Amino acid sequence: MRPPLLAGRRPDCATGRTSWPDRCARAQLGKRTGRSAGATTRMACAPGALGHRALWAVAWGLLLLVPVLAGAQRGRKKVVHVLEGESGSVVVQTAPGQVVSHRGGTIVLPCRYHYEAAAHGHDGVRLKWTKVVDPLAFADVFVALGPQHRAFGPYRGRAELQNDGPGDASLVLRNVTLQDYGRYECEVTNELEDDVGMVKLDLEGVVFPYHPRGGRYKMTFVEAQRACAEQDGILASAEQLHAAWRDGLDWCNAGWLRDGSVQYPVSHAREPCGGTGSTGAGGGTNGGVRNYGYRHNAEERYDAFCFTSNLPGRVFFLKPLRPVALAGAVRACAARGATVAKVGQLFAAWKLQLLDRCTAGWLADGSARYPIVNPRTRCGGPRPGVRSLGFPDASRRLFGVYCYRAPGAPDPAPGGWGWGWAGGGGWAGGSRDPAAWTPLRV
Repeated sequence: MRPPLLAGRRPDCATGRTSWPDRCARAQLGKRTGRSAGATTRMACAPGALGHRALWAVAWGLLLLVPVLAGAQRGRKKVVHVLEGESGSVVVQTAPGQVVSHRGGTIVLPCRYHYEAAAHGHDGVRLKWTKVVDPLAFADVFVALGPQHRAFGPYRGRAELQNDGPGDASLVLRNVTLQDYGRYECEVTNELEDDVGMVKLDLEGVVFPYHPRGGRYKMTFVEAQRACAEQDGILASAEQLHAAWRDGLDWCNAGWLRDGSVQYPVSHAREPCGGTGSTGAGGGTNGGVRNYGYRHNAEERYDAFCFTSNLPGRVFFLKPLRPVALAGAVRACAARGATVAKVGQLFAAWKLQLLDRCTAGWLADGSARYPIVNPRTRCGGPRPGVRSLGFPDASRRLFGVYCYRAPGAPDPAPGGWGWGWAGGGGWAGGSRDPAAWTPLRV
């Protein structure tokens, strides 16, 4: 009995009969040589051609090879790219470059497809959006088949199709989060064919270096991820760090990035920061983003480069008549319906809301910092940025506090007002009640 694969096998040339693979081969060869298919066959067949036994051996070899190839492809996302003009073809078009939004915003991830629907209606086309989380890993975002739609995981209630006419597969994403940053695939599939387009979602925001109270180079990759999340951020991508370097970020300590690499940006080349490099066209030396490559994320320890975006609320400064310890700063913010600001929130307020204050204040991680938009004398140097005084003893009464209030609350410090203790001697009726803070011109 013949193996199934040999049902359409090629007979010996001597028989003069050919199967459909032969006809395809003859047609292609005929096009290249300018000969007819019959002439091509006569030239291709020779007395030394393979006989039945050799063909059987080749066929059984192919059968043994198929499981090996299938195993090699297991775990990979198979994509069949269909060219326009083929019968029933699906062709997907997405926006070149990237689309940009911010935290809390609404964005459209553009995707359109062209489908020859003479034989099949659009109701039989499946639309699927996935997010690329690793080179070979994907997270489901949204799927639609005819009238049936479904969003997955954190995208539930936030993702829907734009439905702007036939062929529109664009996805509307509302209340954008930091975790939405990344690359998305728009896949359109009919019964037999599919095509995929890629869309990159970027966020407006700011990259900031971070290390905890324990000191520099103390965090594994997972600990760096957690530290950024605790400070209202995510680990920055290599692209975000490079953009921050182009904007002037200069930091001589290596930190984790979201892809598991360790890098740091140097705007002003110097010996302790990777060397002075080569001389630039203007006579200076070249900086750049120094790259340690991909490191062992469970054993090696570095700082972190975090990324945060637009704030839904507002950061403001509370200044008591007398300095307070960290615990008193926490109570003071709570008395105003706020929390002590996180490091990422202060950076976002500085970068995106232009918060400028030449007074150090407590932050939630126990550090003391202050934001400078317009550099001036005695405010930490000639360049704008968020100045850090490190991690003082939390029990010392040193500073005011930067608070964060959620959206919807009125501005606690309109105009030039700050906040101070009411009552004689800086206390409210002799008590230390933070709720007695009242507006005070500062």
